[in-house]
Amino acid sequence: MPASLQVFYLIPGLGADERVFQFLHLRGETHVLQWLPPQSRNEPLPHYAARLAAAVPAAQVCWLVGVSFGGVLALEVAQLRPLAQVVLISSFAGPSELPWLGKLARATGLHHLLPPQLLPRIPRVAQWFFGVRNGRDYQLLRQILCDTDPDFTRWAIAQLLQWPGRPAPPVVRIHGTEDRLLPAGGAPGQYQLAGGHLIIISRAAEISQILNQLAAEN
Repeated sequence: MPASLQVFYLIPGLGADERVFQFLHLRGETHVLQWLPPQSRNEPLPHYAARLAAAVPAAQVCWLVGVSFGGVLALEVAQLRPLAQVVLISSFAGPSELPWLGKLARATGLHHLLPPQLLPRIPRVAQWFFGVRNGRDYQLLRQILCDTDPDFTRWAIAQLLQWPGRPAPPVVRIHGTEDRLLPAGGAPGQYQLAGGHLIIISRAAEISQILNQLAAEN
């Protein structure tokens, strides 16, 4: 498929939306898979992913580009769309890659004690975790956090921490070298870029170049 005809489906991170992709410049057709409201507080992740996959034609060769929690959904959607190729940005491929705090929450249910509304109220702490600088990136992070639906956040965190992982197809991984939220740990990406969890914003030019190059080679 010529690079000009490549199709990208972009899946944002937890609580985020199409704003995190606004600085990408991709050569091809792009679609953002918007988050859907969970059908219940306990809707299983595979069931949710199947609803999300409805926006991706089954016979379409494409790229699924998932950021953070969106990477988990990209892997789930790929189970239903075998012609899709997956790119994980600032994400992980299974529970063994969770940081120690995530593993603790997974084992103990600690996350149930933390209200989803906490991070928007302490934006400087969120800034440290997400590794963003002052200025444009910080203001965008604040806006996204303030707009996040707490019910969706509560559901998504619970599903993320319970996720057993999938036998992953070959994936491309792009990760920030200073990611505090989901450190690369023992599973570094093929592409390591200087920056924190939101390299999709701070390193958009480099990520655009990587994605366009991958598309041109396939």
